[in-house]
Amino acid sequence: MNYTTQMDAARKGIITKEIETVAKKENMDVNELMKLVSQGKVAIPANKNHKSLDAEGVGQGLKTKINVNLGISKDCNDIDMELKKVKKAVEMKAEAIMDLSCFGKTQEFRKKVVDISKAMIGTVPVYDAVGFYDKELKDITSDEFLKVVEKHAKDGVDFMTIHAGINKETADTFKRNRRTTNIVSRGGALLFAWMQLNNKENPFYERFDDLLDICEKYDVTISLGDACRPGCIKDSTDASQIKELITLGELTKRAWERNVQIIIEGPGHMTLDEIETNMKLEKKLCHGAPFYVLGPTVTDVAPGYDHITSAIGGAIAATYGADFLCYVTPAEHLRLPNLDDMKEGIIATKIAAHAADLAKGIKGARKWDNNMAVARQKLDWEKMFELSIDPEKARKYRAESNSPSEEQCTMCGKMCAIRNMNRVIGGKDLNVLRDDD
Repeated sequence: MNYTTQMDAARKGIITKEIETVAKKENMDVNELMKLVSQGKVAIPANKNHKSLDAEGVGQGLKTKINVNLGISKDCNDIDMELKKVKKAVEMKAEAIMDLSCFGKTQEFRKKVVDISKAMIGTVPVYDAVGFYDKELKDITSDEFLKVVEKHAKDGVDFMTIHAGINKETADTFKRNRRTTNIVSRGGALLFAWMQLNNKENPFYERFDDLLDICEKYDVTISLGDACRPGCIKDSTDASQIKELITLGELTKRAWERNVQIIIEGPGHMTLDEIETNMKLEKKLCHGAPFYVLGPTVTDVAPGYDHITSAIGGAIAATYGADFLCYVTPAEHLRLPNLDDMKEGIIATKIAAHAADLAKGIKGARKWDNNMAVARQKLDWEKMFELSIDPEKARKYRAESNSPSEEQCTMCGKMCAIRNMNRVIGGKDLNVLRDDD
């Protein structure tokens, strides 16, 4: 039986290799997974031309996934360095990589990323349009925007951020309700500018059916971009953000009618107490579609530490419904992340994702922590390193401590509670002051 997309296959009862792979990874019954994919509550981004893909699912009942942003820019045009980041991100088991390249030989880099990455690959085609055509934003036509989308689809990109929700109505809402930081989405700002300069409708909204033709052909998942995400605490959960979200919900239904998978992108900056409400709003207005969030960043005053402010928000967001976390690095708002920044961002986001999976009761999540608890009780350092989210750092810290005994570390020494409880319960002598064991 033939099928066009993973959603189409699921609706026809066809178990694709990608559905089978995800079911095994998630310890989920394949029929249960197919039902969720058929309903749009789980997306499996899997472009037909991405041959090296090891498929992942994003959505209801699945482990929270993380995405790593990278790519070349005019100020930092180093393809070799960005490829090193790709390889490291895959090594660190990031489930997705977004190539946000916006300058130079983007196709060359994009093809290399698709070829070497078993993680799903995302892009933002509007970033590429200016460089691809070597012409000013105002002069790019709607046909040309769609041709860039098709080029990315042919190259094997699994999901694309498309800012189709910032139509004329949303733009008018924004203009009537001014913000402190205006529109902080790069793609959203480009499309808003194009609309204003040309006095035309957003081409991705106006020609959404043409966009669906491309995505259905290659099985590209649309990640509906949040052009109006808040860029500061003061702008959160405002008229522009909610107006766009309503539009994204309408577009979601249109995509599902064509068997095109959808992910919804979300905020942004907001305070801790707003996160739960925002997650519930998205799930309600967008009919249970998977939710992909940047952060949320829970305070504006920590440049250099936004991997922490975003991990705090991400853990809460995923607990209350977000399915996919975009990593944020210490370099956010400051510069292009280097390799070390990327690693810190991945670790912080993986911690947030796993913390949420524990809270949501995701199958297998608690077992990982339980195994760590047993290793700690046994003072089995090698097992602790093996189970660590960042084994490299754990080993480094242990090696630097110069602890005189495997029964302790240099923080508590012989007053280590685990050491002493193990000795007392085991009927051994307990010495805390003497130098002998």
